[in-house]
Amino acid sequence: MSFPAIRKVTVVGVGAVGGVFAAWLASRLAPGTIELSALARGATLTALQSQGLSWVDAQGAEQRVAPSAIHCSDNAHNLGPQDLVIVSVKGPAMPQVAQQIRPLLGPNTVVLVAMNGVPWWFFDGMGGDCAGLQLQTVDPGGITAAALPTHHVLGCVVHVSAAAPKPGRVERIKNNQIIIGEPAGGTSPRVQEVARLLEQAGFDVKQAQCIQQEIWFKLWGNMTMNPVSALTGAPCDQILDDPLVRNFCSAVMLEAQAIGKRIGCDIAQMPEDRHAITRSLGSFKTSMLQDVEAGRPIELDALVASVREIGQHLNLATPNIDALLGLTRLMARNRKLYPTINLR
Repeated sequence: MSFPAIRKVTVVGVGAVGGVFAAWLASRLAPGTIELSALARGATLTALQSQGLSWVDAQGAEQRVAPSAIHCSDNAHNLGPQDLVIVSVKGPAMPQVAQQIRPLLGPNTVVLVAMNGVPWWFFDGMGGDCAGLQLQTVDPGGITAAALPTHHVLGCVVHVSAAAPKPGRVERIKNNQIIIGEPAGGTSPRVQEVARLLEQAGFDVKQAQCIQQEIWFKLWGNMTMNPVSALTGAPCDQILDDPLVRNFCSAVMLEAQAIGKRIGCDIAQMPEDRHAITRSLGSFKTSMLQDVEAGRPIELDALVASVREIGQHLNLATPNIDALLGLTRLMARNRKLYPTINLR
């Protein structure tokens, strides 16, 4: 059974990574391949409508997508049902976004969730001790799940980095790998069709047999570097060059590794293996540190609180994860970058 060709595509969240999706889909596909839209608001909407989307490729060449190439609106009703919706927003925004995009959903609409951390649908397609577990840390009250049922969702892990120094502009684009997969595992015609489209736009696409394993593996590194950098204000090279901080990061990772083993997301690496890879990248600020410096809410729940919640469900002790969560949460609350509720 084949999946219909994707014609209507909307990008929700045209920031750094969402901007790469929009830029490459708009400029690298043959004219007429798709009808591309963006759901945006505020300064981003104004910039896209008046100036279009500018982006700088890996060679430093500047390119621009004309305003006419992307149909932009702040109201999903103006865009109507889509074949593919690419959601690239920060975790704290997801409950509201899930409700806003409902007019984009037709019976067969695919929603590619390109976000960091553990998503709300993570256990919907998995068996074992956590089968069907609804994570309150990432979806309090099930608001997102009610607005965006899992049957619309394709999981996505993004190995693309970029910066959005101002609305409507994307710079410092590195890497191009996208991993996609069904929440219930295996392959499907719609995974193949989404992969085909993204490959045409220049992405290196891997179709995962178990997308949860890919999500957990990326999380394993991000869940320490991001909050520790946010706490200390230090770039990743300084974090890993301090033996005490490095050892603490390793202890957190070992706890997460034990949780992963229980839920079918085994990690063969050891923390030092991942540290070596991260250290080889040189000095850089994590996205969470950038959010703190810019006064934006941080993605702490999807990256750390969710892992602790899973550990609690499995009755696994997580003293180092607890410490990391508590310290980062307190820092963020004092800066008004994290809610003051759910003090657990």
